[in-house]
Amino acid sequence: MAGALAGRVALVTGASSGIGEAAAAALAEAGAVVAVSARRAERLEDLVRRIEAAGGKAIALPGDVSDEAVATRVVEETVARLGKLDILVNSAGVIQAGGVENADTAEWRRVIDINLMATLYTCKAAIGPMRAQGGGDIVNISSTAGRRAAGVFGPYSTSKFGLTALTEGMRQEVGGYGIRVCIVEPGATTTEVAEGMTNPKLKEAMRQHVGKEGAMKAEDVASAIVFVTSLPPRANISEILIRPTIDTAPM
Repeated sequence: MAGALAGRVALVTGASSGIGEAAAAALAEAGAVVAVSARRAERLEDLVRRIEAAGGKAIALPGDVSDEAVATRVVEETVARLGKLDILVNSAGVIQAGGVENADTAEWRRVIDINLMATLYTCKAAIGPMRAQGGGDIVNISSTAGRRAAGVFGPYSTSKFGLTALTEGMRQEVGGYGIRVCIVEPGATTTEVAEGMTNPKLKEAMRQHVGKEGAMKAEDVASAIVFVTSLPPRANISEILIRPTIDTAPM
């Protein structure tokens, strides 16, 4: 498939739904060969079939990247099967509510493991191959919650604030190797993000927030990912804050 990213290889985590799924499809449409990873193998296989039916090329690498060994294996298998790794998109993520005084620390740990530590693991594994080939792109998907803390969403905001620090520190670390690093911070985007929440009241509030009139589609965020990875190598857009044009009731 010809396109702005023809000849490049991408790995997308969290690709079984939402922004990750849309990013994988958009990168493939732009010409990249795409490896997709997530826990739900059947959804990945369906995504691969759709990409290939549209003329692209993709492989499925199921697994839970919050496990460091799995995250490392997914990166290594991408390089082994596809020959290199040019673009890494870290989109695996969950949201949970909660404060500190009565914190469910196991739930906090799970959110941080998926939203922050999984990204650390894949980035650590990807830097070596990218450095050896002279460059690459790493795109981490965050949220407006990584800019403005919301006490009711303590675990989620904490993980996303940490992701901001990780991403900026890594950008300074690896830019000299020709590796570009970008954090994307979407506002309300219609996805399945609310479905894993354990608090019924806040789950319904989040459903309404991401499904409200004017909310972005996952494809909108995916377009931004294709844009930043398509720029000339000397230009690094390091941060994108992307919000709905109509945003009358932000959370």
